Amino acid sequence: MPQQEGEANYKYEDYASEMATNRLPQTTALVNQTLKITLDSGTTFDLEFAELNKGIWQSGDERGTDWCEAVEVGPQTYFIDLTFTHQPRQSQTFIVNIETRQVLAVRTVMREGDVGDEPRVVHMFAPGVLGDPAIPPTGRTPAPTRDLIGLRGLYTYSPGQCFEHIYLNSQRYAWQCIKGPLRGEGDVDLATVYKFDDNQYLFAFREFGLPVSTVFFYNWDQMRTTGKFFAIADDGTIANTPAGAIITKLSMAFYPLDAQPI
Repeated sequence: MPQQEGEANYKYEDYASEMATNRLPQTTALVNQTLKITLDSGTTFDLEFAELNKGIWQSGDERGTDWCEAVEVGPQTYFIDLTFTHQPRQSQTFIVNIETRQVLAVRTVMREGDVGDEPRVVHMFAPGVLGDPAIPPTGRTPAPTRDLIGLRGLYTYSPGQCFEHIYLNSQRYAWQCIKGPLRGEGDVDLATVYKFDDNQYLFAFREFGLPVSTVFFYNWDQMRTTGKFFAIADDGTIANTPAGAIITKLSMAFYPLDAQPI
C-alpha cells in the first residue's frame, strides 16, 4: 500500500530522520531482567530483556524473540517498546513504574484494506500491574485525562525541527511545523491522552493525511518527551522511528464551566 493515501503535501521521510536528536538514550538497566505484566483486560505479557534491543516475550499462546528498547523516562519509570517479526503491522508499548508497579500498555495496529475516512492506525490502551497481580500496585492508576486541553506548547526534536501542539479537546489536537522541512504545514488529528502519574502523561495521535501515528511519554518535570512514530514509509515498509523532544510551554486556555470542549 503506498504511503500517500491522504491529502497531505509532505511525506513521512520529510521529517522522520531528525526526530531523535533530542531523545533520551536507551538504558541497559533492565538487561537480564524479566518483567511480568498483567493488564486489566486479562492479557498477560512476560518480557525478558536478553540484551540491548533483544526481548524474549510470551503472551498467552504467542511467543517470540524480537527487537525491543527501554528508555528511563522518569524515576523508576521506563518507556518500553517492541516490534514483532510475525506481526510487522503491530507494535507494543509499555510505560512501567517498577516502584509503584503501575503499567500502561498501548497496542498500535496499522490496519489494512479500506478504512474510509478514518486514520489507518488504531491504538488500544490498557492499564495493568507489574509482578503478582494479586498484590495491588501503589500510586495513581493510569487513566484518560483532560489535563492538557487548552495547552499550547513547542516541541523541539532537533536544532532544525520544531513543532507546535495545541490540545483542542479530549479527542483532537492541532499541530503546525514552526521550523523544519514541513514549515507552514499543519493539521488536526485524533489524539488520546492518559495521565500516568503527577506531571507524567501518555500522548498518542493518529494522523488522517498519512498512515502515521505516535506514542509519546511526557515528563513535565524534565520537560522532555520520549516516544516513537509508527508509520508506512514511502517505500511501503513499516517504520518504527524513535523520537523525542524538549518541551516549551507557551500558554494555557481556561474554559468557563458552561462552555467546555468535549
